[in-house]
Amino acid sequence: MANVAFFTRRIQADSAQRMKALGYLNKYFINYKWYLLTGIIFIAISNVFAIFPAQIIRYAFDMVKQTIIHYQLLDGFEAQSSYYALLGKVLLGFGAIVLALALLKGFFLFLTRQTLIVMSRWIEFDLKNEIFSHYQALSLSFYKRNNTGDLMNRISEDVSRVRMYLGPAIMYTMNLLVLFVLVIATMLSVNPKLTLYVLFPLPLLSVSIYYVSNIINQKSERVQAQLSNLSTFVQEAFSGIRVLKAYNRDKERLAYFEKETDAYKDVNLELVQVNALFMPLMILLIGLSTIITVYIGGMLAAQGEVSTGNIAEFVIYVNMLTWPVAALGWVTSITQRAAASQERINEFLETVPEISNNNPVEEDVKGEISFNNVSFTYPDSGIEALKNVSFSIPAGKSFAIIGRTGSGKSTIANLVGRLFETTDGSIEIDGKAIDQVNLNSLRSSIGYVPQEVFLFSDTIGNNIAFGLNKDEASDELIERAAKQAHVWNNIIEFPEGINTRVGERGITLSGGQKQRISIARAIIKEPSILIFDDCLSAVDTQTEEQILSNLKQLSRQTTTLIISHRVSSVKHCDQIIVLDDGQIIEQGSHQALLAESGVYADLFQQQLLEEESR
Repeated sequence: MANVAFFTRRIQADSAQRMKALGYLNKYFINYKWYLLTGIIFIAISNVFAIFPAQIIRYAFDMVKQTIIHYQLLDGFEAQSSYYALLGKVLLGFGAIVLALALLKGFFLFLTRQTLIVMSRWIEFDLKNEIFSHYQALSLSFYKRNNTGDLMNRISEDVSRVRMYLGPAIMYTMNLLVLFVLVIATMLSVNPKLTLYVLFPLPLLSVSIYYVSNIINQKSERVQAQLSNLSTFVQEAFSGIRVLKAYNRDKERLAYFEKETDAYKDVNLELVQVNALFMPLMILLIGLSTIITVYIGGMLAAQGEVSTGNIAEFVIYVNMLTWPVAALGWVTSITQRAAASQERINEFLETVPEISNNNPVEEDVKGEISFNNVSFTYPDSGIEALKNVSFSIPAGKSFAIIGRTGSGKSTIANLVGRLFETTDGSIEIDGKAIDQVNLNSLRSSIGYVPQEVFLFSDTIGNNIAFGLNKDEASDELIERAAKQAHVWNNIIEFPEGINTRVGERGITLSGGQKQRISIARAIIKEPSILIFDDCLSAVDTQTEEQILSNLKQLSRQTTTLIISHRVSSVKHCDQIIVLDDGQIIEQGSHQALLAESGVYADLFQQQLLEEESR
């Protein structure tokens, strides 16, 4: 028993904590308070028009009863026939009034949806923008720790579940509250005793909903977690479709997908089974209220405490409460699922970006770079990538980093762009600590060509002009950058030229074409700092020489940082460092390093022999 009590308290505490997560949305309710307030007013008005028809029907029932009595008393008199015709006209009038009230109720219900549902759509719009904006502010380490599918699921599926709480759940809850107040107040004014009997099953309904909602919440979390797993798997499968086809693993992946979808189906069915308990339970309790109304009402009518019209009126009131009370279980499920989703959203929104802009004033970056005893350890893996690295690059000079895979070359590029913070030591840009340089100015001044080329699913022209503002981009600039990157001849061979769409991640292009388009994207904005992270590996030696020759002319006013494992890519640079296991083991110009007959010279001779053998 003690264990049961403990777990019950634990479930209640977790449920309360999740419901607190919805408090994050209060700021949006404040922003759209007029939508919310007018929506509640419209709900109240529509329910007022819903109350009146029951009262009119009560009058009609009572009038019919009295008319039958009077009709029998007038038997044999000429007035009997006219009296009957008058009753027909009055009942038609009552019918017209009921129809008019129904139309008015429908009109204000329409206005309710135009305020509360529209409000939920606006909040959904704002919330998605806030999440996406926050995603972009987070550092690279955040994306290394989290799956892309899970990130996508939180901004799509989770936000959609939250919107259901913001719109339908709030609308039906408000409707239930207003309707309960109006209906119960009206019923109490007619006969308190009958009202208490009629409402007797409702507390049982509330208790049932309270306990079942906890189960719904647990099932909802499992559904969302499995959906994230499914989204991640699908995203990876589509992104790596070339590898899947190359290794002929289509059937294996399909089998794994079926396994994941089966798991998703199972957890969803568990949730559906729990939700299925609500409707029969509520219909049973509502039907019990109707039976009590007829039975107790009949007894009270026999005693003269209520009229037959009151019984009909109460039956209508009970049926008016049927859908709102039935929707209570649905609303509870929506709210619990929204709370679970908002808690997942808050988890990321409360993640503080590791890289912050400490200087709000934008500035010009000339391109002088200094590393002073810089060490860096990746926070998640614990790998020490750099150890006491020191070097200086004057503005406008070219600098090369060469070394084996895993020596720390790309880490230096990431640190220059302040994608990570140093673990120890300091980096200076133009003589100022890098964390005191305006972050937007720093990154805007860098043209970066990553080792893993990424092109957007857009036209070639838009991919090249990606770093420019829309008013800065022009076909002339795109053509010039493409020629400097030695890719223009390839572009003009496409049927639509620069307007050719490249497909997702540039899948329609070759590796060399993608790399050269990525180079054109970096140089088109004429940055102060150019970083080439082993970006010439997919081009032949002749093309490499032509690109480097163009870069020499371009980089006279630009600090150029070239990272490569090929000596041919770096031999023209003013200064070269050789990295090994995160440390600088050699440093100097191409000729000076050859004269040392060290690692660099051995690498040069080895690659020279490979070229001659080809």
